[in-house]
Amino acid sequence: MQEEKTKTEEIKEEAQDIVNHIGDFLETYYQLLSLRLAKTFVDITSSLINSIILALLGFLFLSFVSLGLAWWLGNIVDNRAAGFFITAGIYLVIMALLIVMRKKLIFPFLKNFLTRKIYD
Repeated sequence: MQEEKTKTEEIKEEAQDIVNHIGDFLETYYQLLSLRLAKTFVDITSSLINSIILALLGFLFLSFVSLGLAWWLGNIVDNRAAGFFITAGIYLVIMALLIVMRKKLIFPFLKNFLTRKIYD
C-alpha cells in the first residue's frame, strides 16, 4: 500500500514537473516571438525612416535639377515660361509611363521589396 502511494506521488511530481516545463517553454516561446516581432518592427521602422530621408533628399535634388533644366531650356528657346512648360511636359511623359507600367513593373517590385523586408 505504501509502495502504491509512493508511485502515485512520484507520478504526480513528474506530472507537475512536466506542467512546469511546459509553462516555462511557453513563456520562453512567447518571449522569442516578442523579440522577433520587435526586431521586425525596428527593421521596418528604420527602413521607413531611411526611405523618407532619401525621398526628401531626392525631392530636393530633383527640384533643383528641374529648376536648372527649366531655366536652361528657357534660355535656349528665349522664353523662360516655355522652358518651365517643356520641363513640366517631360515630367508628364514620365508620369504617364509610370501609370502605364505600374501593374507590370512597379507593383511587383514593391510587393517583393516589402515581403523581403518583413521576412528578413
